Amino acid sequence: MADTGIRPLIWEEKWTLDKIVASIEDPQHQKIRLLQMAQNEYGFLRDEHMRYLADAIGTSYTDLYGIATFYAQFNLDPPGRHNIFVCVGTGCHVKGAKGLIKKLQEKLGIKEGGTTKDHRFSMKSVRCLGCCGLAPLINIDDETFGRVKPAHLDGILKKFE
Repeated sequence: MADTGIRPLIWEEKWTLDKIVASIEDPQHQKIRLLQMAQNEYGFLRDEHMRYLADAIGTSYTDLYGIATFYAQFNLDPPGRHNIFVCVGTGCHVKGAKGLIKKLQEKLGIKEGGTTKDHRFSMKSVRCLGCCGLAPLINIDDETFGRVKPAHLDGILKKFE
C-alpha cells in the first residue's frame, strides 16, 4: 500500500477538534471560523485535521481544502518562527514592494507564501497594512518597518535570529 503521508490522529487531537466543532453554533455554515479555530490551535491546517473536521460537520474534505487554499489567512504548512508580511497595497506597490519581495525571495530561498527550510521565516504579501505614509513597508511578527529598501533587508532580518 502506498504511503499517503497522512497519519492517523491521536485521541488528544480528536478531542480538541471535537471541542472546536462543539463550540461553533452552526459549523456547516461557519466553515471559515472552524478552520480559523483549528489553525489557531495547531499553527497550520494539516490534511488530517481538515479530513476529520469535514467528517465531523458532514461536508467534504475538498470543500474545506478549497476554503483553506482560497483565503490567504490559512497556512497548509507549518509557519516559520517569524512571519514576514510585505504590503503590496497601492502606495507600497508604487514605492517598490515588488522589489522587496524579489529580494526577500533571493535572500531566503523561498517563494511568496513559503517557509525557509530551517523554519526561521515565512513570507506572504498582504493587500494593505494601513501605513501608506511609510511605504513600502514590511511587518515581521508585530514589528513594522517603513520606507524599506532592498539594502535594508539584511539588517532587518538579523534582528530575528
